[in-house]
Amino acid sequence: MARKSSWEWSRTAQTRKSMLQAAREVFSEHGFAEASVSEVVARAGSSVGSLYHHFGGKTELFLALYEDHQAAHEQASASSVAKARKAGVSDPVELLIAGARAYLAGAWERRDLVRLFIDGDGPPGFELIRRTRGREWVRQNAVLLGAGGDPLDRFTVAVLTSIIGEAAREVATSDSEEEAREVIEAAVTLIHRLDPLKSLDQP
Repeated sequence: MARKSSWEWSRTAQTRKSMLQAAREVFSEHGFAEASVSEVVARAGSSVGSLYHHFGGKTELFLALYEDHQAAHEQASASSVAKARKAGVSDPVELLIAGARAYLAGAWERRDLVRLFIDGDGPPGFELIRRTRGREWVRQNAVLLGAGGDPLDRFTVAVLTSIIGEAAREVATSDSEEEAREVIEAAVTLIHRLDPLKSLDQP
């Protein structure tokens, strides 16, 4: 099989990007159940055949949008944590907060997607995917905090992760960026008040 030229790869990437942007608009406006493939391809300036070629169908398109959204969250958080470490921050809680700030900033920037993914209108199996992703998020935060594997440690990390997740919901439904910032600061304050490292060290 002949290799694709750089121009063909670029065109493929642009087609995918256009379809995802169109899907973002249509799903956000109508929800998953009421969204139509025909409207997505019309907005993308493409064809139904091209959509099925690149994604396989409406469900796969929705899931690709979700995966891209999550990847953006993870990349921003990891970059923020790395930047904090480079600046000399070593306190695990402060590193967690650095990542949380980036995550919550992304929740405001992509608030339409956050609202889409939390409203319960997704394809069959999507809730399981979300729960699995949530458990992985807790695991990553446990590693960052240096938490052990006993029930109290797991519970503490789960609570901290839930605070960030619930704050993201509130940020995404805020009426203004100022209100979103207030929610972010409230979440950071709550994480500090919980003093998770102290909790993890208790017998």
